[in-house]
Amino acid sequence: MGGRLLAGTCGYFYDEWKETFYPRDLRASEYLRFYSLIFPFVELDFSWYSMPKAEGLAAMADQTKPDFSFALKAHRSLTHEIGADWAESADRFSRAVEVLAERDKLAAILIQLPFSFSYTAENRSYLGELCSALSAFPLVVEFRNDVWYQSRVFDELSRRKIALAILDRPDLPGLPPETDLLTADLAYIRFHGRNAETWWKGDATSRYDYDYSERELKDRARMVAALSRRASKVIAAFNNHAKGNAPRNAKSLADFTREQLSVEQG
Repeated sequence: MGGRLLAGTCGYFYDEWKETFYPRDLRASEYLRFYSLIFPFVELDFSWYSMPKAEGLAAMADQTKPDFSFALKAHRSLTHEIGADWAESADRFSRAVEVLAERDKLAAILIQLPFSFSYTAENRSYLGELCSALSAFPLVVEFRNDVWYQSRVFDELSRRKIALAILDRPDLPGLPPETDLLTADLAYIRFHGRNAETWWKGDATSRYDYDYSERELKDRARMVAALSRRASKVIAAFNNHAKGNAPRNAKSLADFTREQLSVEQG
């Protein structure tokens, strides 16, 4: 049968999704409940901007179905603004997300590292320590720089059973190559769109302003189907949130993947 596919979006709290995804008269406080009736998973990105709190995550969990799960992006103090007190931040983050792990609602913690996080001895050491500090949880590491794509890194991720994020992104120099490499029993794909023109100069909205075509999604569905035969769980997180593209594309990918698996199973 293959691994379970969890297709969803990066974030859910977008007023611009009204009428394209959320009903026009739906209150913002009802967004998550409504979202969880459509999708089995969401990646929470607010946790990068502000340190999550256990009570807040518990309240969010209460709004969702029993089999719904969350991924959380690691706080920026652990990835982009690393200070001498990072270990304290890792502990605070861990105490908060434990509430989701206890309810079997934590799909993964995403450690998204910036392009500027270069391949140095200092950074390799830090990343190892950070992964150890968060090792009680399923981890996914996203490198934005292709210098990390080497066997030494892959071997260490595999040894620790940490997933390497698979990226759908523009074809630009310096960005990670396309791959279907698995370093854990979890496959985690992030769909950033392929908007090369605004990747380096755009903001958080324009950079990911992209609507995948049916042909592109069917191509990705074949990859997802193949990954599902090698992993127990495949997570597909769409980050192209502008104009409501993400939920529409996520639903289509799930449909196309089911069709692909049905064809393969005869």
